[in-house]
Order: sequence, then C-alpha cells, then structure tokens
Amino acid sequence: MFALNLLSESTNEPNLSWLLWLVLAIFFVIVIVGWLVSKKKDDAPVAAPSMPETPAEPATPDVLKKLEGIGPKVEGVLNAAGITSFAQLAEADVEKLREVLAAAKLQMMDPSGWIEQAELAAKGDWDALEKLQDELKGGRRS
Repeated sequence: MFALNLLSESTNEPNLSWLLWLVLAIFFVIVIVGWLVSKKKDDAPVAAPSMPETPAEPATPDVLKKLEGIGPKVEGVLNAAGITSFAQLAEADVEKLREVLAAAKLQMMDPSGWIEQAELAAKGDWDALEKLQDELKGGRRS
C-alpha cells in the first residue's frame, strides 16, 4: 500500500518515487555482490580432508571365510564390526571378538583360533595356514 501511495500522482503528497528506485538499486547491488563473493568461494580449490593416522582399510575386504571356524554369518558380523581384513583380525583382542559375537547372539563361537590363522593369512603364509587348519576342528585346536 505504501508503494502505491509513493507512486501515485497525487499533488498533495511529495513525490517519493526516487526512494523506491533507490531501494531497488541497493537490493540489486547486494544481490550482485553476493553472487560475486559466492563465485570466488566456488572457484577456490578445496583442500583434501586429512586422513587419520590409523591404517587404511584394504580396497577390497579379505574373505575371512577362508579361516577355519568362520562362516558367512560370522564374516558378516565381523565386517559390520569393522573387521574386514586378516590384519585387523590378527590385531583384534579375543575378548572384544567375544563381545561382538555375543552381541550378534553367536556366543557359542570361539574366536581364539582365528587370530593365529589371521596372522598367517595377513603374512601370506598360506602353506603354514593350511597346515594349521589341518590341526584345527571348527577353528579350535583338537
């Protein structure tokens, strides 16, 4: 309503149409400056995020089912817990593994033999791993 009164051709009121044009000009200047500032931010090179000091996970996870006593279900539970490689399993604590298995309602599993097997697999000593697996039954020493 105020804008209409400003633009009206009434002779009793002063002509304030210049004020409307001034406000529009200031608005356009703000829009243009904002656009230019945002263009500078977009053109700036993005720094790569810093990588944590922990060892990176392998590009493809190891097949943990190769170890005696680990089947597809246990492998899925371990992967969900962040253990996707033989090296990670070799460094894992037996009690932590038992807690992970208990949380998945697999408390009957015994992870104590998995770590020794995982150490050999992480080294790539497949012959020694095969010899050890011949001595194991269900991942346990018989």
